[in-house]
Amino acid sequence: MLVRFCIYGLLGWCFEVVWSAVTEKAWGKQHDWRLVGHTYLWMFPIYGLLAPLGEPIHNFLRTYFWLWRGLAYLTGIWIVEFVSGWTIKKLTGACPWDYSNFPGNFHGIVTLEYAPVWFVFGLAFERVHDALVKLTPALYHVLIH
Repeated sequence: MLVRFCIYGLLGWCFEVVWSAVTEKAWGKQHDWRLVGHTYLWMFPIYGLLAPLGEPIHNFLRTYFWLWRGLAYLTGIWIVEFVSGWTIKKLTGACPWDYSNFPGNFHGIVTLEYAPVWFVFGLAFERVHDALVKLTPALYHVLIH
């Protein structure tokens, strides 16, 4: 599970860098085509939580209709996003991400506006999880030897 924790953390970082570069350009926040993206060090362990939290939930939900699975992932992501954002804010004085200017935000830590993104992200995670479970023994072997 530690190998997958690290892979999820790295994939999450990559996703955020690409997402922030593309969306900031599309929303007019970047005026050139360098497509600068960013993420936060805090996100590595947060995305890594997909291994101990997301994988068992996916295994439990496998037989359910995709709509219910997507809604379950969305809800779980919002819970983790809020708890981690709130905790980081209490520890450091600020949450790394700030949705205060987004409509439908809750304490500036979660926003309804990202619901479709997290819904699709959750369903995409299922494919990644299944692939990583198959690859983990080989990855583990490569890392140990």
